Amino acid sequence: MSSSKSIQSALISVYHKDNLEPIVRKLNDLGVKMYSTGGTLQFIKALGLPVTAVEAYTGFPEILDGRVKTLHPNIFGGILARRANNQDMEQLAAHGINNIDLVIVDLYPFEDTVANTSNADDIIEKIDIGGISLIRATAKNFNDTLIVSNRNQYQAFLKLLNDKQGQTEIADRQLYAAQAFMNSSHYDTAIFNYFNQTAQLPVFKSSYSNSKVLRYGENPHQSAQFHGDLEAIFDLLNGRELSYNNLVDVEASLLLVSEFEAPTFAIIKHTNSCGLASRATLLEAYNAAYACDPTSAFGGVLACNRTIDAETAHAMNALFFEVVTAPDYTAEALDILNQKKNRIIIKLKKAINNKTMFKSLLNGVLEQQMDWSAEQGKDFKCVTNATVNAEQISDLEFAIKAVKHLKSNGIAIVKNQQLIGMGCGQTSRVDALESAIKKSKHFGFDLTGSVMASEAFFPFPDCVAIAHEAGIVAIAQPGGSIKDQDSIDAANANQQAMVFTGIRHFKH
Repeated sequence: MSSSKSIQSALISVYHKDNLEPIVRKLNDLGVKMYSTGGTLQFIKALGLPVTAVEAYTGFPEILDGRVKTLHPNIFGGILARRANNQDMEQLAAHGINNIDLVIVDLYPFEDTVANTSNADDIIEKIDIGGISLIRATAKNFNDTLIVSNRNQYQAFLKLLNDKQGQTEIADRQLYAAQAFMNSSHYDTAIFNYFNQTAQLPVFKSSYSNSKVLRYGENPHQSAQFHGDLEAIFDLLNGRELSYNNLVDVEASLLLVSEFEAPTFAIIKHTNSCGLASRATLLEAYNAAYACDPTSAFGGVLACNRTIDAETAHAMNALFFEVVTAPDYTAEALDILNQKKNRIIIKLKKAINNKTMFKSLLNGVLEQQMDWSAEQGKDFKCVTNATVNAEQISDLEFAIKAVKHLKSNGIAIVKNQQLIGMGCGQTSRVDALESAIKKSKHFGFDLTGSVMASEAFFPFPDCVAIAHEAGIVAIAQPGGSIKDQDSIDAANANQQAMVFTGIRHFKH
């Protein structure tokens, strides 16, 4: 039996009518009988083309303010009947039901409505019933019928009509069926997640309708895709497409600089900050961030929270870096930064404000709330005889933000709103602190009077002693160890100040 089918009849009922005209004109040229409803019916009539109202065909009017239009056996029987099944075809004939070979339908814009209003009645009315049923029915019977379920398919479908003059092959219908179930499942997921904001059912459902194939994954032998709408977050102004590792570092950089209100620059390598500083001007912030670790800055991802001007761009241009993200750029700055054709320049459009994060793990998915906690001086509990002054509180706040974004075990040493030493990803907190001190001294920083933050508590007082020997005068840590008092006693013996924040920031 041939897999080729001829489109002789079509049901067309869409919310979005942009670019629909060439399709219905082509269907008319091919002699296809068209059925339609509501606004689409009026649209086709206005083109002067013959079309039959669904209610005229079914003998049943639209009811409930349009909630029920196409839910009728004459429609679904004509879609679902198996053409090679004699019993199906006999039943159609007995009830006077015509075959429907093509369905063009899209869905009410539920996600857009949720994004633009909090009115529950408006949102509920955008839950499509007839459209989703038509999509599933036509896709199910792909052996005989073809479903166009999204306006993004109009151009490709018009080409199919023109190329094959109304004929379709099984491969065509299977492809459109797969796309239909992709669209319908995405739609249902959006509806479920809306309702689950209240219901809080312990179920994980996530769907992204946009995908981008990346050059490769974390390594060249790994394939990769990004699922989501990057254009909603930023514009790519220059350079090649972002790689897997670029995207991971870009997210890390954006999350870090979003913590700061003053002009701030960050330099990221493998998701960790090797440079971070806040200053009165962006140029000063960049120079201070670069000074933290000029060696690691090479090939890094740069990010800031202010418009990049020409003076700052000149300073940056002396460094080889892969990516820069900023809220904006002056025209002069772009001219300077664009001198390297492969340099990726990103203009941020909106902040990342996800409520949850997830990753694949073992044979499932691990989901958790985003870590949006940012402890401030008012949250500090001073547990030592020595107290912290205003300058130290400000630096400790900076250090907590810095260490929160370092891989555990992590230590951040800060002086005058500058990350002058950091240790991360170590198997012991002592190793992280010693690494931070070693880096700081290597790049010529004086640790005297500096402060440090740890993302987790000290199980032993050894880090307090090492910090004192290096010249660190104040420490922030979550507290919570059964041996907290040992660290407090060590700090008191050294006249160091120590504050507990009560919040841990493990990062793995």
